[in-house]
Amino acid sequence: MKIIHTADIHLGARPDPGYAWSREREQEIWNSFRRLIERVKEERADFLLVAGDLFHRQPLLRELKEVNYLFASIPETTVVLMAGNHDYLAGNSCYPGFTWSRNVIGLWDERCLRVPVPGKDTCVYGCSYHSREVCENLYRGARPQGRETFHILVAHGGDGKHSPLDFRELEAAGFTYAALGHIHRPEIFPGGRAAYAGALEPIDRNDEGPHGYIRVVCKGDGVRTEFVPFAVRSYRKLELPVKPETTQFELEETVREEIRRSGAGNLFKLRLTGLRDPETEFSLERLKRMDRVLQATDETEPAWDFRELSEKFRGSLIGEFVDYFDGKETETERKALYYGVEALLKAKRDI
Repeated sequence: MKIIHTADIHLGARPDPGYAWSREREQEIWNSFRRLIERVKEERADFLLVAGDLFHRQPLLRELKEVNYLFASIPETTVVLMAGNHDYLAGNSCYPGFTWSRNVIGLWDERCLRVPVPGKDTCVYGCSYHSREVCENLYRGARPQGRETFHILVAHGGDGKHSPLDFRELEAAGFTYAALGHIHRPEIFPGGRAAYAGALEPIDRNDEGPHGYIRVVCKGDGVRTEFVPFAVRSYRKLELPVKPETTQFELEETVREEIRRSGAGNLFKLRLTGLRDPETEFSLERLKRMDRVLQATDETEPAWDFRELSEKFRGSLIGEFVDYFDGKETETERKALYYGVEALLKAKRDI
């Protein structure tokens, strides 16, 4: 039996509001979901498991029609669907009353259900969120039941406000596979019988690293689980070491070249490190206005000659401050030295 496990697709999300590419990213999330349906079709998967947060908020009726059309295009695949903390079943939710394609199983109950799947020797288990926060473990006590060969749990949660899961209990329960959602970073647990799919596409700047879905093959003798990268973009950290001779224009050209080399489609978080000329102050705003740059931080330190400063300002507050930190080498003391000297010199210039 072949399973494709996804979660946290967040249809309707518009990442990075205020940036030029934000609307483009919103459409990319829909496009990636459609590509995933094509992948399900190509692989002739028996199940597509959506472990919550298919939508970023309460779905509109027209959006459910679009999704249902895609599900109906894979009639041989059983789609198992639940609502997570973002698209939870509020009083006006369109989820439960919607007429889904015959191959869709909606786990809409507030308590964990057991649903046999005719013709596939499988039972699926799960439930939906009925509020944005659920502080109890929705799956405590859930156990495989019945004579079916395969028992699949579809669950959403993993932190204090969103169904805190007991992973040891989950492992001991004996499910063939537990398809997990809510955590946006993919993770396959030892043994391969449980995994977080992670978000299909990164949803915000904290969603670093690879994104995609989980492919699972269940046989009588075990389970084979693998993560499949699928996202069209990623958030990447870009560290830029600078030297005292580095200029703003040189830095901007370096950023352009690094973006071209690393992938122009990705989004970058810049971090400047190293020693800069004490008279140089890099413009982070100019860096952030560059295409595909999401944020920029300056962690450089001025390349002062402290012996020279001590001699130059001997007898003054600056000289005494430098002498006090002479020989102290902890990270905190080093930062205090740099920040203190910078502040004292600035105050002297402003007098």
